[in-house]
Amino acid sequence: MSAAVKYPEEFAGFAVLDTKDWNKPKYITFKPKKLDDHDIDIEIECCGLCGSDIMTAMGGEGWGEIKLPQIVGHEIIGKVVHVGPKVTHHKVGDRVGLGAQAFSCLSCRRCEDDNEQYCNKSVTTYDGTYADGYVSQGGYASHVRAHEHFCFPIPKEIKSSEAASLCCAGLTVFSPLKRYIPTDLPKGETPKVAILGLGGLGHLAVQISAALGADTYVFSRTDSKKEHALKLGAKGFVATGTEKDWAEKYYDQFDLVLNCAISLSGVNLGGFLSILKVQGRFVSVGLPSAEEKYDVAPITFFSNGSSLCSSNLGSRKEMLELLDLCVKHDIRPWVEEVPISEEGCNKALTKAWEGDVRYRFVFTEFDKAFGTGKK
Repeated sequence: MSAAVKYPEEFAGFAVLDTKDWNKPKYITFKPKKLDDHDIDIEIECCGLCGSDIMTAMGGEGWGEIKLPQIVGHEIIGKVVHVGPKVTHHKVGDRVGLGAQAFSCLSCRRCEDDNEQYCNKSVTTYDGTYADGYVSQGGYASHVRAHEHFCFPIPKEIKSSEAASLCCAGLTVFSPLKRYIPTDLPKGETPKVAILGLGGLGHLAVQISAALGADTYVFSRTDSKKEHALKLGAKGFVATGTEKDWAEKYYDQFDLVLNCAISLSGVNLGGFLSILKVQGRFVSVGLPSAEEKYDVAPITFFSNGSSLCSSNLGSRKEMLELLDLCVKHDIRPWVEEVPISEEGCNKALTKAWEGDVRYRFVFTEFDKAFGTGKK
């Protein structure tokens, strides 16, 4: 156990000090941002490991340069221990979750239309920069400070280690599924959704898509995850590496393809666009490194008027809807818990990058690492 953090003067966490050692965070202490009127402090109980943590920590090998030292982690569950003078959503003692966004202006057209994740003044939970120049630090830490709007009450039916992954991975797949699964198909037809990749995002997407009423199919390179896919609620499974005629077999059948794979390497984009119905969407939520590109010709879209797009996080409104859906349909991430420490961070980050997890790591035992949890 490390020395107890001196809250509220300082927070502590496990930070990336050099992107060459992206998987070897070290214990540091740091000063929190200025407490604004609508900010709350969360004493962290657990934090999920997201692929975004790795892509950020890698710096130029992932999504680009980062501001060091950097504490990643944005699937945060904890207890509110302090509130700003104008906070109305939460009170001290509440259990809340925080995802990948910690701030937006809340007054522009996008924010007012429940699209605050696209606000041009948005600040991410880590590696973001506030107007005063403060660089945000994430959830592999004792505490986090964020705007109340981006912190969500966690239903009592969902335990903390399961709620963590819902705050980013769950919301990231829920938003496009909720927005783009059609609800007005003719002749009572059931919508049909293809999930590309059964990993940390995909295993939640399958459950959510099925709960939203769609016939859900999983597309994966091999059949090694077929049993898991069907257990999660998939109606069908397609191994694209062995079913060579899959694009012809499923031509013109899907309303939506949700790409949950991080890498685009080997993805037959033309094939996935061809299985869409007229004006169907191929939506990517698994973002690869900055160097990867889509390889598709404009003429590809002429055959069905399909669209190629991405989706970023989700709104507060959507997060609250997701939590209700998870309670109603017993949707839960499959998680492996790892006590947080320098050794634990190294182990989990390395194994996650190697794909050796089913399907999310969640860091726990923050009280032991930071001397928190006292009343």
